[in-house]
Order: sequence, then C-alpha cells, then structure tokens
Amino acid sequence: MSHLVATIVGLIGSATFIAAFAYANVSPAMDKRLFNAMNLIGAILLLISLSVDFNLPAVILESAWGIIALVGLIAALRGNRTPQL
Repeated sequence: MSHLVATIVGLIGSATFIAAFAYANVSPAMDKRLFNAMNLIGAILLLISLSVDFNLPAVILESAWGIIALVGLIAALRGNRTPQL
C-alpha cells in the first residue's frame, strides 16, 4: 500500500471516529450498535494506515479502542446493557 493510500485510509478512519463522537453527543437515544460499529471500523482503518506508517503508541491505542468497541458491539447485539471485558 502506498503512503498516499495509507493516509487516505487513516483520514477516513479518523473521520469515522469524529462522526461517532458527534453522534454520541447529539443523539437523544444513541444506538450502541451503530456507535460501537463506527468505532470498530475507525480503529481498523487507522490500524491499516499504521501498518504503512508505524507508530507504536498509536497502534496500542487503536488496538485497545478496537477491542473495547468490539466487546461493546457484541454486547449491544446480544442485548446486554453492560459489556463484560
């Protein structure tokens, strides 16, 4: 993957995070499935970008973010109110 493509993928991931954060702050009834799916997609896209332009602290952050989002998404899909880490 070229540096340009990695940058575009990373920007899309960042935009996805920002959209999820905005959604969580303006929605009167947040859909946790949508919120966690957006966070998981954002984390995956940023990890793909980081595979080209590696940065260990960012990889750790995005990996943790993605794992938390995945756990939250699974809990939301199962109908659990509190995800178990």
